[in-house]
Amino acid sequence: MLVNYSDISGFPNLFLDYIYEFENVQKFYKKSFLDNNSYLETFKQLKSFVRPHRNDVVNIITDQYLGYLPSKLTETNINALNDENTFAVVTGQQVSLFGGPLYTFYKIITTIKLSNLLKERFSDYNFVPVFWLEADDHDFKEIQSINIIDQYNKVKTIIYDDGIEDEINRGSVGKLKFNSNIDHTIEDLEKSLRDNEFKDEIMNLINSCYYEGVTIKAAFKKLIFHFFDEYGLIIFNPQDKRVKDLLLPIFEKEIDNYAIHSNENVLRSAELEENYHAQVKVNPINLFYSDGSGRHLVEPVEGEFRFRGKRKRISKDEIKKLLYYDPAAFSPNVLLRPICQDYLFPTAVYVGGPAEVSYFAQVMPNYSFFDLVPPIVFPRASATILEKHIATSIKKYDLSFNEYFFNEKELINNILNKISEFDLEELFANSKENINEELLKLRESLIAIDQALSDASEKSLQKINQTLEILKTKSEQFQARKHEDVVNRVKKVRSFIYPNNNLQERELNFIYFANKYGLDIVKWFFSELIINKPDHQVIEL
Repeated sequence: MLVNYSDISGFPNLFLDYIYEFENVQKFYKKSFLDNNSYLETFKQLKSFVRPHRNDVVNIITDQYLGYLPSKLTETNINALNDENTFAVVTGQQVSLFGGPLYTFYKIITTIKLSNLLKERFSDYNFVPVFWLEADDHDFKEIQSINIIDQYNKVKTIIYDDGIEDEINRGSVGKLKFNSNIDHTIEDLEKSLRDNEFKDEIMNLINSCYYEGVTIKAAFKKLIFHFFDEYGLIIFNPQDKRVKDLLLPIFEKEIDNYAIHSNENVLRSAELEENYHAQVKVNPINLFYSDGSGRHLVEPVEGEFRFRGKRKRISKDEIKKLLYYDPAAFSPNVLLRPICQDYLFPTAVYVGGPAEVSYFAQVMPNYSFFDLVPPIVFPRASATILEKHIATSIKKYDLSFNEYFFNEKELINNILNKISEFDLEELFANSKENINEELLKLRESLIAIDQALSDASEKSLQKINQTLEILKTKSEQFQARKHEDVVNRVKKVRSFIYPNNNLQERELNFIYFANKYGLDIVKWFFSELIINKPDHQVIEL
């Protein structure tokens, strides 16, 4: 079953128009992911683009796989990047605990399947899937936890607490090493999962990837490698010093021309705000600098520069000396990252979620600044997994799937009204209308007797309406108690479909499904996800 994104709350209008009404946003993106001509135009532009570091990128990736045993398909895809007829389909994600939310896997699956689809559709070219490890990000809170459904069918948050105060700047999360507290995190996960035939399998995998002394980036890469190497996915580490050496011209150009870039980004963001929203806050410079005290935003100050959180100012010559001496200390922010990706790779398509699709509207002007070919932005597959017992409950109460995204109270009242002898909403609405109508008639008669009775009758009307609301609330509570089993079942269903009032893919981790159905559930995800239908998919398991 497919559900229109506009029937689900939480999707920005910019994303909805990009999907369904592209002509409304064409000026922000230029190329439509639904238009074959956009693809052919992009391929032609990429093929004519001079890429002197092509072989360097291939050598770096090859070295990054030392210690791994990549599949023949992955090796073939890596080497294919040396061919001018090979283009990359790129996606990326923060290096999160235990793989992060489900949509991380959906992004990867979309990227792999899209690469295969493009090979079939455009046989004169080759396409390889690339996963960019977003390891330079420094927001530890965003990557330190996952949610699962525990053995009591409750949404449970599993957290890795490194024991460091929240306000401490840890620097890039990819380089952080797990301390012994990861053992407590894994122990909490194991206790929270239901015992079954697959539990040992999933825990063995988690323990083989996540342990004291391993970096968050390395653990994440090993997990992704386990599931997707057989499909030829190239996993790329942008924190490699040799990668930063290649990116030096991009970083230098950003420092030299930040005022021009920033001004254009601000204008684009203001234009977006007129009808939509600007997904990302624009900073004067799209660079961070990392040292022993953390990762700091580079800021211009009265003709000089400083690193946020530090008072000392440095000249342009000094910051360039730092750049030339150690490019690896610098990293892009969210608006510059796509430029770095597409400078290194011949990116034909970038696969992103709603937020990424939205911020690409702000990124597009930057491609002109850096003389790069902008990719087509392709929305990742989006899905809700319905287990059999959940699907059965939905059908039992004759509600549409969309209604489970409603406010929980509203959802429960809708179901109770369906199974009860009275529709309380309708009953009280009619009663209120009839009472108000009669009181208004009475009020007109009282005014004829004495004008002073008008205020008294108005206050009486207000009190009666308040009493009706109190009576309605009590009636709903009694009705809910009468059908307590139904209410609990509905809440359970909603917690699976819409945990924490959010889409399942944004809240739940793959481990819940893998523990219940085995690690091959990821292969099932791969087979079931549809990538050529721009709607939210509901898949019955």
